[in-house]
Amino acid sequence: MGAGKGSTLVHLLVVVLSLVAFGFAIAAERRRSIGHIEKDPTNATYCVYDSDVATGYGVGAFLFLLSSESLLMGVTKCMCFGRSLAAGGNRAWSIVYFVLSWLTFLVAEACLIAGAAKNAYHTKYRGMIYAQNFSCETLRKGVFVAGAVFVVATMVLNVYYYMHLSKATAPQAEQKVNPTISNVGMTENA
Repeated sequence: MGAGKGSTLVHLLVVVLSLVAFGFAIAAERRRSIGHIEKDPTNATYCVYDSDVATGYGVGAFLFLLSSESLLMGVTKCMCFGRSLAAGGNRAWSIVYFVLSWLTFLVAEACLIAGAAKNAYHTKYRGMIYAQNFSCETLRKGVFVAGAVFVVATMVLNVYYYMHLSKATAPQAEQKVNPTISNVGMTENA
């Protein structure tokens, strides 16, 4: 993490992986399973769902966001095991961004995996003969969109976290806080 900027490659990979996760989440929302009621020859009602592609998109978004977060936490050693942080504003901001990025990450992952699981849960025969007000349950609209919004929030917070952490662990930051003993020698006057 040289010169207090951080690695451009890490920035780029975090952004690209997060944007791919965002794209998968939006695709999952657009391809949510929709069911319609059918009747079989015995007059029993059941739900027929269209394709289950949204589940795959939701799981893909989950995995890409997980890989983005894992990459960043691996590079920064989760802020716990790396170099010590120099006191100051960059250390404080890196801690704030670290906590907020984990919160948004957990919410995004929860939305994505819950949406994928609910979308995948389909039952074929659900009704009784001559059922009244029978409806086919589908995933609530907006679950994957909420996940996508939190994916973007996680991406932004991760970029700021990495930027401030890089500044807080830079060699110049440590020298400002821990100045070394001066090299200027004092001679004795006799």
